[in-house]
Amino acid sequence: MTVSRSRLPRRSLSFARRVALAASLATGLAAALAVHTPAIAQETASAAGSITMEGQGTVSVAPDMAVISTNVITGADTAAEALSQNSAAIAKVIAAIKGDGIEAKDIQTRGFSIQPRYERFDTPSDRQPKIVGYEVRNGVEVNVRELPRLGSLLTLVVENGANSVDNIRFEVSDPQDKLDEARKKAVEAARHKAEIFAAAAGVELGQIASIAETGIQMPQPLVMRAESMLMSKAGPVPVEAGEETIGANVTIRWLLK
Repeated sequence: MTVSRSRLPRRSLSFARRVALAASLATGLAAALAVHTPAIAQETASAAGSITMEGQGTVSVAPDMAVISTNVITGADTAAEALSQNSAAIAKVIAAIKGDGIEAKDIQTRGFSIQPRYERFDTPSDRQPKIVGYEVRNGVEVNVRELPRLGSLLTLVVENGANSVDNIRFEVSDPQDKLDEARKKAVEAARHKAEIFAAAAGVELGQIASIAETGIQMPQPLVMRAESMLMSKAGPVPVEAGEETIGANVTIRWLLK
């Protein structure tokens, strides 16, 4: 028995292949468009242009604390004698500071040293100078968190045996809030300039493309020498803290509409 196979016409087979090919091309085109659409949008935005501006913001703030460095310097014929006298003197200074209401956490000893003292020659000499005594130096660094008390505290330490006050350093105890305020002002300044330039060019600001902080200015400790204060016993030492500046710089880039 002979079995015959039916065959599709050549024209029908060719048509089916064309349909499949068209479907495949449509799918590929859709995928390509999906992939490249963000890039096309980005290129369009870039073609519209951009503007970059810097802004600076500053805030003035008065220091709210001070750090004083005071010392007791004692000399004697022997190191042991000098140390004994110095220890008693610095202990008296620390007791006076604590008695004035300064907490122990705000008092730190610093700068302890024992040094020999040598004889001095009135004329040049090749002879090795002899040790004629010893000098002991010990000090404390005190954080004064209530500035109105600073003047009276300086007088107090001198009256209780401190014979050297190296310096007074004024500081801002917590500058972070003021720094954030300066940052906001910096952004406002950058936007203000960008809006002026954009309006002059006949365009409008779009979205922010990038923003970066390019620098900050923190308050630097104000240091004043205090040797002249050592003889002041008539009343509290007059002290003025002045003001410090905290600042921030930003650079912002806007896309243009």
